[in-house]
Amino acid sequence: MHAGEKPDECTESDKKCVTQESLAQHQRVYTREKPYACSECEKTFIKKTALIQHQKVHTEEKPYKCSECEKTFITKTELIRHKKIHTGEKPYKCSECDKACITMGLLKRHQKVHTGVKPYECSECDKAFGSKEQLLQCQKIHTGEKPYECTDCDKAFGTKKLLMRHQKIHIGKKPYECTECDKAFARKDTLVRHQKTDIEEKPNKRSECDIHTEEKPDKYTEFDKTFTTLILRPHKCSECGMAFKAKYVLSDHEKIHTGEKPFRCTECKKAFSTNRLLMRHQKIHTGEKPYKCSECNQTFTRIDSLKVHHAVHTGLKLHKCTECHKAFKTRWELTEHHKTHTGIKPYECTECEKAFGTKGNLRQHQKLHARDNELLY
Repeated sequence: MHAGEKPDECTESDKKCVTQESLAQHQRVYTREKPYACSECEKTFIKKTALIQHQKVHTEEKPYKCSECEKTFITKTELIRHKKIHTGEKPYKCSECDKACITMGLLKRHQKVHTGVKPYECSECDKAFGSKEQLLQCQKIHTGEKPYECTDCDKAFGTKKLLMRHQKIHIGKKPYECTECDKAFARKDTLVRHQKTDIEEKPNKRSECDIHTEEKPDKYTEFDKTFTTLILRPHKCSECGMAFKAKYVLSDHEKIHTGEKPFRCTECKKAFSTNRLLMRHQKIHTGEKPYKCSECNQTFTRIDSLKVHHAVHTGLKLHKCTECHKAFKTRWELTEHHKTHTGIKPYECTECEKAFGTKGNLRQHQKLHARDNELLY
């Protein structure tokens, strides 16, 4: 600016700008005007520089390369942010809990945990979220949109994060190591679950986790460990007393009691309590059976069905009840059987309110009502 010239001042924030153009650009923060539109996808931007950076998404141009891992980025800002992963630098610290973040954006997102602010509400299921990204992820669940495809196996995902997590299966990458043993995991949540379930919550805990000892005094060691982890579950249902390892599994289970089924099949309009159940159901319509038995080449829609089928060839019953020593082919069968000892009966008949320990027993019972109704009509 030359001597004697007066800077242009914003009436909203009192910010002084050198030129009219920079003032107009600054004021768009308040007016939300976005005059720069992308010709490829019609996305609009406040600044022309932001549009230029965005257009690299379409050209796939990534000129900025990391010297540590050779990963490339569209913008220099993304590269600088990425480099902090290698240096471990986390300059943005939360004043509430001392958690440190790589970027200011991540810190602001984290701080909503303390404030409880969730301004983004899903119109489909009325769930509220702290960030727009979380809302978009939720909406993809309802629409079934899966734009991120794995180049190795053609499996598709709703978010880039889920795709990247999945791709670790193909490259065999397991960056999350347990400090108690040498076991490594592809996902952080799997490591946390391992540490919580297999180490912290084990009764008569020794210096090392039971699953890490090489000693196997008898052939039932694995059965006992399986059952121990089965009953040590911190998330308990207030309705029926069933307990679960993870909170999200408890949330899914609670829908049995509320009857909530927000996920609907577009083919036959059948509704489900979880997206996982919907996706499993949709394979009926597509005829997809990706899981093949190596012994007889029989294919299955679900991996758990394949595991159950394997027992036909092996004859093994690896899941043993510690109460009565009865053995089962699958962990699910053991879980269902265990209810006979605990007396838990979470499955209630809508016709007569009689309760059952297993879903199979409930179905058998419901056939009686169906038969009675046929006789009446």
